[in-house]
Amino acid sequence: MKRLIIFAILISVTLHAQEVLDKIVAVVDNEIIMQSELDFQTNIMIAQQRVDPSNKNIKAQILNSLIEEKLLYAQAKLDSINVTDEEINRQIENRIDLFVQNYGSRERVEQMYGMSIEKIKREMRDDVKKYLMAEYLKQKKFGLIEATRSEVEKFYLTYKDSLGLIPEKYKIAHIFINPKASEKVKLRSKELALQLIDSIKSGKDFAELAKKYSEDPGSAVLGGDLGFTKRGKLVPEFEAAAFALEEGQISQPVETIFGFHIIQLLEKRGESIHARHILIKIKNDEDADLRAIELLNDIKDSLRTGKNTFEYYAKKYSDDKETAKLGGLLGTFELGQLDKSLLDAVGKLKSGEISYPKRIEIGQTIYGYHIVYLINKSPEHKANIDNDYNEIKQAAELHKQQKLYTDWIKELKQNIFWENRL
Repeated sequence: MKRLIIFAILISVTLHAQEVLDKIVAVVDNEIIMQSELDFQTNIMIAQQRVDPSNKNIKAQILNSLIEEKLLYAQAKLDSINVTDEEINRQIENRIDLFVQNYGSRERVEQMYGMSIEKIKREMRDDVKKYLMAEYLKQKKFGLIEATRSEVEKFYLTYKDSLGLIPEKYKIAHIFINPKASEKVKLRSKELALQLIDSIKSGKDFAELAKKYSEDPGSAVLGGDLGFTKRGKLVPEFEAAAFALEEGQISQPVETIFGFHIIQLLEKRGESIHARHILIKIKNDEDADLRAIELLNDIKDSLRTGKNTFEYYAKKYSDDKETAKLGGLLGTFELGQLDKSLLDAVGKLKSGEISYPKRIEIGQTIYGYHIVYLINKSPEHKANIDNDYNEIKQAAELHKQQKLYTDWIKELKQNIFWENRL
């Protein structure tokens, strides 16, 4: 609801800007800042941070930030900072993915913005390029700045009374088991996929079969069409099979975590492919769920008797391959950073305790069971340099970077033409 309110405000500002005569409020090098852009950014801050809209300093602060962004872009051009089309496209795709996540679907995004996804991408391309150039320049200048031990200690002594409290933190690990269907259950799904392949080869229409049989709701209504997809965006097994096909060729059943896929390559353009597929999911196997839970309970019992370590069992059994190699370590989190499934698992645990097996959903199509190990829980406390050195060091480095950045902006303002016309 909050996002929708914010968006409604932004749409209102945009429409209003189209109704009134726009004007230039600042010039930086060869770039201009329009009144409509300033109003747009001002309303974002009002909506997101709930600041008082009657505060006359808000627009001045935001205009100063916009001027700084333009100064960074101007300097990035002077320093020959380059960004590739691939980097721009990746940033654009990330923003589109965020829009889709916020508004529920690509269609909803198009409805809210009043234009197609492709047009949204074209409209944001120039701004994204400038943003990346400015960010790369900042990274180049300040990315490697660190605070020495003496600087951290001096920072702590100076600001310890205003550092606030270190929040309660949870250091946790888990062992995740993805229930694996029996070969008999998998075979039934594979046999259906093979029958569909035979039907396609005998002349049946791929798209019609996809609409009737595919269990991928996003593409089934489109006849299985996935559109153009870049390498690296698909699950590995699907991607390897799809890129190996010739145009028009149909694959044998390809097994992924989603089930069995029948893939047809429609077109290939360098590192992008246009493919369609029919997904036959592997049906639920209740016995597989029971086996996963039993395995986790056996591991828990073995840990209780000291037979081996949590790290050992995570590396041996966990299907979360990224954390398995770390002994199941998920990391250290503040309470507000834990999603509901993890919060439910560790909320009542004491340091050193392990949860009972709990079901966990991963996206809309994958689930499993895991046990969670609360390695340590540190209570909320006042920052102390002996126990919280890393957090204080980060704060000291941010303070150092901000001071250097402020001095640098003053220097840029002396060397690059800019004018505030507000």
